Amino acid sequence: MIVATTEQIAGYEVTEVLGSTFGVVVRARGIGGDILASLKGLVGGEVTQYTQMVEDGRKQAMDRLVKNAAAMGADAIVMMRFDSGDIGQNMSEIVAYGTAVRTRKL
Repeated sequence: MIVATTEQIAGYEVTEVLGSTFGVVVRARGIGGDILASLKGLVGGEVTQYTQMVEDGRKQAMDRLVKNAAAMGADAIVMMRFDSGDIGQNMSEIVAYGTAVRTRKL
């Protein structure tokens, strides 16, 4: 599966637009991570626990995006984007979305 953040894919022609596709992940932060983040906030620096959580969430969202597009019959996704937000006080939502398409190599 080709995944591109652009509208076109170099060397390919989009032959059919199948529609929107997405992958969603909601991750909860643990109380231990919140405590460590609070302590890190006092001295500054990267909160590696949260960085890892976001990175893992993006990978999962991307995997779900590709799976959804494949189920639609796509061989590529164009205009892929990530979005994220908070749900409540300790949960984060990560969404990967784009347009599922069929392509032909030029």
